[in-house]
Amino acid sequence: MHIKPLSEQDFAVWQHQWQGYQDFYEVDIPQATRLVTWQRLLDPKEPIFGALAIVDGEAVGLVHWVFHRSCWTVENSCYLQDLYVSPQQRGTGAGRQLIEHVYQEAKAAGSTRVHWLTHETNKTAMQLYDRIAVRSGFVQYRKQLD
Repeated sequence: MHIKPLSEQDFAVWQHQWQGYQDFYEVDIPQATRLVTWQRLLDPKEPIFGALAIVDGEAVGLVHWVFHRSCWTVENSCYLQDLYVSPQQRGTGAGRQLIEHVYQEAKAAGSTRVHWLTHETNKTAMQLYDRIAVRSGFVQYRKQLD
């Protein structure tokens, strides 16, 4: 398995993995938003990045991360926004490799922290997260603005 940064040629495989992520969380992101997200992922001026996990030439997972300012540190923080591994590849270490890839990219960019959220029902993933990170204890609140 290896991790590769996204490139323009990856749109179809990225979109397939991105749809798997949405199916897992039972959400439907509009196609127009997907296309904007794809363009942002490829734009070197944007602080958003992505990579694919590849096994035998086939994409089996994806990760997206975003660098952002923080009032708690001088350095940028890194938000691991989306992580997905195909069902047949779960338990193979793909998720861990994708997260460790983000750790490396964040460190190389000068970030001092990587953080992420997961749904409270995602117990399998949380077993991994509890081994490779510290649970902050913070609870997320949100308000959809119309």
